[in-house]
Amino acid sequence: MTDQQLLTLAGEARTHAYTPYSRFAVGAALLCEDGTVYTGCNIENASFTPTICAERTAFFKAVYDGKREFTAIAVVGGKEGTPDGTAFPCGVCRQVMAEFCKEDFRIITPDGSYTFGEILPHAFGGF
Repeated sequence: MTDQQLLTLAGEARTHAYTPYSRFAVGAALLCEDGTVYTGCNIENASFTPTICAERTAFFKAVYDGKREFTAIAVVGGKEGTPDGTAFPCGVCRQVMAEFCKEDFRIITPDGSYTFGEILPHAFGGF
């Protein structure tokens, strides 16, 4: 699967976002090592803490289905009604990635591709 195909799937996932408070919709498309793709969107809550990001939605769907090996994730975001733009995983999402991803796991944005090691050097991991 190409980076552009993953970005397109992330953009489609973004249309499912529930963002009545921030109006900042994000979509993600997670590529598993076996070629399976899981999509996710952000879902807000008035109490903010229960809000979940698009990236974690995609990861948790994949983990629920037994997936544990991941290659890349495409992330797009922006204010509702705007074209897909660059949105990077938040700190909580990066920590979830640290649980499941190697340093060469790729984060794909409309502006370029980055490795997990680049966006979270010295990540805290399980022992």
